[in-house]
Amino acid sequence: MPQTPQPVTPDPPEAIARPLLTQSWLDLTFVHWAVDPADVAGLLPPGTVPDTLDGVTYVGLVAFRMHRVGWLRLPGVPYLGSFPETNVRLYSVDAHGRRGVVFLSLDASRLIPVVVARLGFRMPYLWSRMSVDHLDGGTVTYTGSRRWPGPRGAGNRLTVRRGEPVEEPTELEHFLTARWGMHNAFFGRSMYLPNEHPRWPLHRAELVECEEDLITAAGLPRPAGEPVSVLYSPGVPVRFGRPARPAGIPTP
Repeated sequence: MPQTPQPVTPDPPEAIARPLLTQSWLDLTFVHWAVDPADVAGLLPPGTVPDTLDGVTYVGLVAFRMHRVGWLRLPGVPYLGSFPETNVRLYSVDAHGRRGVVFLSLDASRLIPVVVARLGFRMPYLWSRMSVDHLDGGTVTYTGSRRWPGPRGAGNRLTVRRGEPVEEPTELEHFLTARWGMHNAFFGRSMYLPNEHPRWPLHRAELVECEEDLITAAGLPRPAGEPVSVLYSPGVPVRFGRPARPAGIPTP
């Protein structure tokens, strides 16, 4: 069992002085459904359990544009490092109380970054045909259809209409968005990859259209009912630090 989880904070708990990766996340839409922790526990990496709020955990469908991924302090790559992405994510906490996310799938439209992420980081990236389109009235549509490795054709069509800015996020909105790390299994070892970025500029959003089978393709039951939260953000610049081992010691 984890120790008492670290508090949920709108700002990162510590600065990352020497980034491993830099990138920007732009035009994000967060759609979340409540799920039973028992339904997701078996999908998390060893050493982590579902992170819960009032006994409930969540599955998120997050669509956005990745922009100019870069290594270390090098400039971000303009073409291969910029692409639409849609991920399915869960919420986790480890034995050190570090809260994070676990990605069950990450669909992206650039083949080379997908291959590098799968082989080099053991991340569940998948190559998909994708687009992000801005329409009139603050409406954004995200579409995707999976190419490789499958299930071929799994995808999404998600349309949201941006609403008013969020002046003060609710406890749930903080819980779902203020995540300062990622749990994953790298070469058989559980790792925690910290990140930092400015405080989220959030807008509440109306879900106009949602057709997707990415959540069931990731091994979860189909979400029941309407989402409990729909948010939009114009985006933030992001820095990832070096991964920490299960003991909490950063790698050299």
